[in-house]
Amino acid sequence: MNAPNEPEEIKPDHPQPDKPRKDALGKQSLADSRLRSHADFQRAYAASRKRQSASMSWFLATQQAMNAGKDSRVTLSGARVGLTVGKVLGKAHERNRIKRRMREALRRHVDLLPEGADLILHPRRAVLTMEFTKLEAEIVRILTQARADAARIASRPGMVSPA
Repeated sequence: MNAPNEPEEIKPDHPQPDKPRKDALGKQSLADSRLRSHADFQRAYAASRKRQSASMSWFLATQQAMNAGKDSRVTLSGARVGLTVGKVLGKAHERNRIKRRMREALRRHVDLLPEGADLILHPRRAVLTMEFTKLEAEIVRILTQARADAARIASRPGMVSPA
């Protein structure tokens, strides 16, 4: 027990950077691995090509490809994922529901994100009504394919853009 005039130990409100972030329920958080700025999305689009799946399209860009010939001050690390849900997919409450479902499926499989790459997902309207287990299975399939593609791209020494 501390003396009355002795300050108590102060614990930081934010998690330590070397530990995976978890939310209040102990679930692994996706917050640390999200694309946020417009410039990050633009760099990822410029360094990738569009791929299709049953209920979404997706873009994969390795971070080394995005940094090739660019400003050397931009340093990226770890896997990052971005979601874009345009107004064409419905009203705000529908778009928000699509994003919540996608984030939850990604959160459950954040360990499958390809290291050293940025992944952008563009869901189609079907994501709103499909069963969550099917959505989760499709996201797992995309993440495993993206991980394999990122490893293949990284293994090519002279190649910086995905083919």
